[in-house]
Amino acid sequence: MQHLDHVEDDELEDEPIEAYCVHCKQKVDMANPAPVWTRRGAPGTRGECPICANTIFRMGRTDAHRSLERPDLGQMLGAPRQSRKGKGRGSSTRYAAYINYSPADTEFAARLAEDLAKIGIPTWYAPDSGQEKDHWASGVHPALTECSHMVVVLSDNALADKEVEQGWSYFRGQRKPVVVAHVTPCDVPDDLRTRPRFDFSSDYKTAFREMMHALSV
Repeated sequence: MQHLDHVEDDELEDEPIEAYCVHCKQKVDMANPAPVWTRRGAPGTRGECPICANTIFRMGRTDAHRSLERPDLGQMLGAPRQSRKGKGRGSSTRYAAYINYSPADTEFAARLAEDLAKIGIPTWYAPDSGQEKDHWASGVHPALTECSHMVVVLSDNALADKEVEQGWSYFRGQRKPVVVAHVTPCDVPDDLRTRPRFDFSSDYKTAFREMMHALSV
């Protein structure tokens, strides 16, 4: 009889992760499980149903989370505005701007986020703009779903950054407003040609005032 004592740890297969498939209406052993985080930063596992291939999900930390750092949620600058419908339960963010930018444009993005927050527009900004979307349970960074407006910081660096393009494509697919902060001379992608554009390369103050009104509607 062979004893497991002689088997190395890395030779043992990972234990299956059981989750409920709403399509098949039964619990199944998850195929292709991947450690992820919810929009509130809680650990979970996303995978596929081996029967119908639909995405399934299970809350809870696993050994696979040990090799992952919890993704940075970023930060929302500025306080949410109060709803006119009432106090407490009726309070909500009237609008919030998601700053979508390439890491090479961090300095401009930080200034823009702070200035928008100062005038009362809650603004989501991450000093490290790498999104690592596969680490989120929904496959989308939480701020992309929670913010009502997006500011694309457009430059040659942004045009070469797939994460920036995926961000504005998601927003457009959700039919949410997108405006463009043009920081260096560059071609404008077809997806953004009809979006309001503001030239920050020569006159920051004027461009900021004009963009402020576009974000207030």
